[in-house]
Amino acid sequence: MGLKYKERYRFESSSVEDTIAFGKLVSGFVEDGDVLVLTGGLGVGKTQFTKGLSCGLGDNRPVTSPTFSIMAVHDGGRLPLFHFDLYRLEHAYELEDTGIYDVLGYEGVCVLEWGEQFQDELTDAYLSITLSRDPDDADRRIIELEAFGPRAEALAEGIDEAVARG
Repeated sequence: MGLKYKERYRFESSSVEDTIAFGKLVSGFVEDGDVLVLTGGLGVGKTQFTKGLSCGLGDNRPVTSPTFSIMAVHDGGRLPLFHFDLYRLEHAYELEDTGIYDVLGYEGVCVLEWGEQFQDELTDAYLSITLSRDPDDADRRIIELEAFGPRAEALAEGIDEAVARG
């Protein structure tokens, strides 16, 4: 994997393949009930990360961003993966119709693209994964983790140690 360790909870991805590989690495640490909030602009790799996560969990079916359907379920692996894209939602009350409250924090792994805009309405326990373009090289991505809650902290620690070991 070409993913580089920059500092605690901060990594550098040099390619789409690195971002997918990072998702695969994370798949080895996630458990039922984990919530991952993916933050970053359009085209920074949120869906690529999710492709790697789904593949690492053992589901090799195609992953695309559920921008129009809001939710996609990838349940062919060791844990179900509930992939939400909240980009098109404008108000918190719209969350009720997505099915998010049926699975969030209970079953499988929930990945929320654009979830930061509704964080107060969702959960206090999650791992934030922020992807951004490197200001010095538009092809590189910086990936940063921020943990909220003890389970998210343990998840971030495991991921951090794995990337640091290479």
